[in-house]
Amino acid sequence: MSSPEQTRRPYDASGRQEAARHTRAAVLDAFRELLVADGYRAATIRAVAERAGVSAETVYKTFGGKPGLTKALWDTTLAGDDEPVTMAERAQLRAVWAEPDPVAKARGYAGFVRGVNERLATLAGLLSQAGPEAAAVLDASERERRAGVGAFVAHLAEAGLLRAGADAELVADACWVLTGPRPYTELTVGRGWAAADYEGWLARVLAADLR
Repeated sequence: MSSPEQTRRPYDASGRQEAARHTRAAVLDAFRELLVADGYRAATIRAVAERAGVSAETVYKTFGGKPGLTKALWDTTLAGDDEPVTMAERAQLRAVWAEPDPVAKARGYAGFVRGVNERLATLAGLLSQAGPEAAAVLDASERERRAGVGAFVAHLAEAGLLRAGADAELVADACWVLTGPRPYTELTVGRGWAAADYEGWLARVLAADLR
């Protein structure tokens, strides 16, 4: 006869992990809703917890405080989901990297940027008016975005696709400015451009630095 130790089944943590994902999503949704409705200051940890139906302690344990919660909301909005996959590893960017034709590569990257900015524009506007705490999160996110743009331009340089004499760092700086949420908002909201027109314009600008 088998002993209890021999017949004990391995612990299945899938239920707990699913519950944690559900809680995390509920908290992020609650935070977004409060940001839109009442602004950053009113979206306190306590208010977010009450809206999400969890304890404030749970929010602190999951996100480490409001800056962590803000960064998590930014990152999930940027990616379009909460999966632990970096932007560089996602299928859309992998396809851009693999594309051999430089003009098609620029179009693909412009399409990727359009999607990101469509998701981020509202949140970026809200956080830009939210004070120093949110500004610190935005600054960190912009440094990450600059690194991502730099990696794209470095890829172009290594593939011999930059125009002759182009300075990769200067090209990366220009691309970082052009691909941010602010130009997207100013052109689509401020000037009434269709998102497709923005994407086409950005693709042409990016292609101008290519061979």
